[in-house]
Amino acid sequence: MSLPRCTLLWARLPAGRGAGPRAAPCSALRALVGSFPGASGRVPCLAASSSASGGSKAPNTSLFVPLTVKPQGPSADGDVGAELTRPLDKNEVKKILDKFYKRQEIQKLSADYGLDARLFHQAFISFRNYIMQSHSLDVDIHIVLNDICFSAAHVDDLFPFFLRHAKQIFPVLECKDDLRKISDLRIPPNWYPEARARQRKIIFHSGPTNSGKTYHAIQRYLSATSGVYCGPLKLLAHEIFEKSNAAGVPCDLVTGEERLTVEPEGKQATHVSCTVEMCNVATPYEVAVIDEIQMIRDPARGWAWTRALLGLCAEEVHLCGESAAINLVSELLYTTGEEVEVQKYERLTPISVLDHALESLDNLQPGDCIVCFSKNDIYSVSRQIEIRGLESAVIYGSLPPGTKLAQARKFNDPNDPCKILVATDAIGMGLNLSIRRIIFYSLIKPSINEKGEKELEPITTSQALQIAGRAGRFSSHFKEGQVTTMHRDDLALLKDILNRPVDPIQAAGLHPTAEQIEMFAYHLPETTLSNLIDIFVDFAQVDGQYFVCNMDDFKFSAELIQHIPLSLRVRYVFCTAPINKKQPFVCSSLLQFARQYSRNEPLTFAWLRRYIKWPLLPPKNIKDLMDLEAVHDVFDLYLWLSYRFIDMFPDSSLVRSLQKELDVIIQEGVHNITKLIKISESRKLLNLESLPSGDQSLLSGASKSPARRTRGTKSAGNKATEPLSPSDKELPLASRLVQQGLLTADMLRQLQKEWLTQQPEHSREKVGTRRKKKDPDSD
Repeated sequence: MSLPRCTLLWARLPAGRGAGPRAAPCSALRALVGSFPGASGRVPCLAASSSASGGSKAPNTSLFVPLTVKPQGPSADGDVGAELTRPLDKNEVKKILDKFYKRQEIQKLSADYGLDARLFHQAFISFRNYIMQSHSLDVDIHIVLNDICFSAAHVDDLFPFFLRHAKQIFPVLECKDDLRKISDLRIPPNWYPEARARQRKIIFHSGPTNSGKTYHAIQRYLSATSGVYCGPLKLLAHEIFEKSNAAGVPCDLVTGEERLTVEPEGKQATHVSCTVEMCNVATPYEVAVIDEIQMIRDPARGWAWTRALLGLCAEEVHLCGESAAINLVSELLYTTGEEVEVQKYERLTPISVLDHALESLDNLQPGDCIVCFSKNDIYSVSRQIEIRGLESAVIYGSLPPGTKLAQARKFNDPNDPCKILVATDAIGMGLNLSIRRIIFYSLIKPSINEKGEKELEPITTSQALQIAGRAGRFSSHFKEGQVTTMHRDDLALLKDILNRPVDPIQAAGLHPTAEQIEMFAYHLPETTLSNLIDIFVDFAQVDGQYFVCNMDDFKFSAELIQHIPLSLRVRYVFCTAPINKKQPFVCSSLLQFARQYSRNEPLTFAWLRRYIKWPLLPPKNIKDLMDLEAVHDVFDLYLWLSYRFIDMFPDSSLVRSLQKELDVIIQEGVHNITKLIKISESRKLLNLESLPSGDQSLLSGASKSPARRTRGTKSAGNKATEPLSPSDKELPLASRLVQQGLLTADMLRQLQKEWLTQQPEHSREKVGTRRKKKDPDSD
């Protein structure tokens, strides 16, 4: 070995107790070449870094996913540590490491550096594997281990090397202070300097449904030289877009999936109608309208209303919504120095809660709307209405907007025989409907809380008022609205819900931006996007007026495409694409789109047609209809991405025309939905569970649908489950079924004919009888 190399190696040896004759030359040489981590000797001499303590809450270390540090293989320079000392005895080293792990002083010191018991254990296992499995170690740690073996050093001298390894597998330990600064969300108004540079006038139009609050705000919007309308739904954005242009005010449309300009050569109009997520906070306007401002509390979308409220750069900002949001909005804008002018409105037409429930579908009248909170209930009710010779329109959330509008037109048309509507709470906003009476089939609605957990609880007062308010609207044929329930035992609960005061909104939603996530990724480059989000939310600091929105859908998409090589910015955009994660085909399409993008292969119109197997046939059953709805969502996903990645999704106009064709096919299916339900039942593709026969209503309080089976509310008593009275038991079965509306006279005659025909065939007769008892709807 050459003298310069030998001198350099000696210079790296630690000085300390027991060093013997090495100490003097080492001290001299170390002054020239510098020291290494841990050269100062015993661990007690080390001081914990300032980032270890901090004044913030302790992070949730279960979110820290350890990175893999591979053991060192054979070195080209050989095992230098062994050359200077001797090869290490692995058994002795294992004993030293176990002793190190068990020392209370080491565990306490590790905690000072952010390694709680869980992280300490994981870091030690990784550290031990690294030491034991490496062919050769760095010379510094090799020499320290050798010295410990000969009692020339203390076991605590391993701590600097252990800490260095821990920070390699948990890089968040090295940058906690920086991460806390990046995720500091305590002063959101400062994110919008353009809005803060002007003194905005804020007008809050407060009132119940059908009070004219939005109308007055829109009138001001139309009279302004420039304006922006921010709505919660594409349907509402379309409605204002059409109204504005019909009034002679040029207006563009901007939604996640669509851009429409009315000026020649694509010039931007003075007015724009958009979904709230798409509003531009950098463009100055004279008037801005933010509709349904109470949705600022929404666990998933509330951030969009917060951004619009704090960031829109307008001389006047008109807010429309429930009075429950007034206090929170006033408090948020107090921090910006802006006062809120409140204009209150009363309902334009009267509405009353009836003293009796519907109890039977035989009591339906023109203009009735039955509101369900599950698709199974919608299918079941629609089927039973058809049995009675009535025609109904159907509206639920997953239907395309065009189909919803078509069903609404059908129901509203006085010349159309369809006089009954069966719908979910999707009718709560975005559709103009001529409803006389709202009938709640159930009062239990599944919901997702701020933690992303599913809950089954009675609807809130706000939800009940929103839905009930659709009855007797000012512009409808009915000038007075009525509200009731399908079942007797729900009526008292409905009255109680409607009479409760609406709880004031306590906090507004926030959401990390792409820039914030990019800064997190800079510090944690090996961390997955889903894990970055978890760590961001855990580190985020918000004051009491805000909360971080639930990001489960974002994380679901992030985990879905994690294995696909994409840049962080592109991956972030794909994860913000709105998809229904309950639709497997939509999820697989997001995955396929991301894969095509990563290969730099444009997703052309021809490719998409092959992918969805176009042309598609009209639905023959409910499953086919749901599959078509999923394809419509895939078209929406393509169009959404086409406005973010124009080169890779180049055929948006062709896809939109194809989507319109599909909308017509879906409309045809929904028009014939009762036939599809009937076929699905016969083929056992749809599980409409059997209904009780003990009550005088068709779908009584003991209905077995999921929405009612899980109800956890108190009621005056479940009369639906009471046994038949003696007088009812004395009636023949056929009479009871006719009385309950489960059979008509024609159906009874048909059954009698079939019975007489099949009388000799004893076995078939039994099967037929059982089938009729189990499923009175099968014809």
